[in-house]
Amino acid sequence: MVDAEAFVTDAVEEIRASVGEANAVIALSGGVDSSVAATLAYRALGDQLTPVYVDTGLMRQDETAGIRETFAFMDTLEIVDGTDRFLGALEGVTDPERKREVIGEQFIREFEREADEVGADYLVQGTIYPDRIESEGGIKSHHNVGGLPERIEFEGIVEPVRDLYKDEVRDVARSLELDDVISERMPFPGPGLAVRVVGEVTREKAAVARDACAVVEDELTEYEPWQAFAAVIGKATGVKGDNRVHGWVVAVRSVESRDGMTARAQEIDWQTLQRIQSRITGQNDDVARVVYDITHKPPATIEYE
Repeated sequence: MVDAEAFVTDAVEEIRASVGEANAVIALSGGVDSSVAATLAYRALGDQLTPVYVDTGLMRQDETAGIRETFAFMDTLEIVDGTDRFLGALEGVTDPERKREVIGEQFIREFEREADEVGADYLVQGTIYPDRIESEGGIKSHHNVGGLPERIEFEGIVEPVRDLYKDEVRDVARSLELDDVISERMPFPGPGLAVRVVGEVTREKAAVARDACAVVEDELTEYEPWQAFAAVIGKATGVKGDNRVHGWVVAVRSVESRDGMTARAQEIDWQTLQRIQSRITGQNDDVARVVYDITHKPPATIEYE
């Protein structure tokens, strides 16, 4: 386990040494990884750092408002609405790896624009150790690792939490005295809801996934999952009133894990599962059915794509 206080001291010094007197931008998503990286970098660089939160249209419910409130102490925080650009770039893309590459490329383009405005030479990222392992092993690329374009118009990339596991990042978050909403929140993938929509990403499918994820997180809080979410995985026949519908299939997933490298599907009681399906199908007439995924990792990965 990491000595969180010592790590904070060392990381701040490393960031200062890497960036020097230059300016930097950081990808701030609101997840614990990027939040810790951003807080470390802000301690190290102050107003030399521009934290950039990009609303991709693929974020959690009410994420943008939460970012404004949580990181109000960062005077240089920039919030960018990239929804149209991201969804436009993903139009017609169905291959999971290509989706990640497209998102990675678009993320970097967004940051390059911000970097040009503030004269930033460095990009800070919240890449953690499991991200690198999965990317290097060919399991799946991550938008901030293997999905990056070959040419990056930054002088360098700084990854202060690159050697930490998720539970260690949480320890550092607590040491930094970040709010529980950040330090204790469940993992959220860098590409966002794009990897919780199997196949092409559309506004409609992203909205279905977003609303369903909010239900799952709310209902499963008492189970204290390492990660719990919903994904739109296809279409199937259903009945709404007296009418036959061909609607979305939403898969619910809830797992226990220490670091995300392996995971076990949680045993959820029937009453809770029924309540989840009732809420998800009740709030959206276009959802035909809800299923619960009992697959461990391995053989499955935690996310669907």
